[in-house]
Amino acid sequence: MSDYGDDVSDNGYDDNENDYNDDNYLEPEDNIEIYQTEQNTDLITGLTQAAAGQGPAPSVPTAPGPVDKVKRVTTPYLTKYERARVLGTRALQISMNAPVMVELNGETDPLQIAMCELREKKIPLLIRRYLPDGSYEDWSVDELITD
Repeated sequence: MSDYGDDVSDNGYDDNENDYNDDNYLEPEDNIEIYQTEQNTDLITGLTQAAAGQGPAPSVPTAPGPVDKVKRVTTPYLTKYERARVLGTRALQISMNAPVMVELNGETDPLQIAMCELREKKIPLLIRRYLPDGSYEDWSVDELITD
């Protein structure tokens, strides 16, 4: 007995093939062009593609790259989110037997060791901050103010 009334043994499948109407599907002779317009324009960039033999297609602008160290616009302070990410990443590295950059003094907790490394600015990681225009700034942890 099923929860839906009578016993039905179709296992949820509909075996009636006549329920489908082939008139709802597009046929190739409908003359509908979905991916190409009359002007041969790229739908993503909106640029007209060059015809064959008339020279190269227009170039698509590339994403901006890194910002020079002298032209940085972000603050030199380590945010609480960056701090958490750096400490977690470094603690994971230490727990997987990465070399430690500070004197241990009997400490065995990877998170405490990572905190000592951050305090002494000896964590060998970079922080990449992305800007709204697509460019980014790379900051070394020893360059950032952690107070």
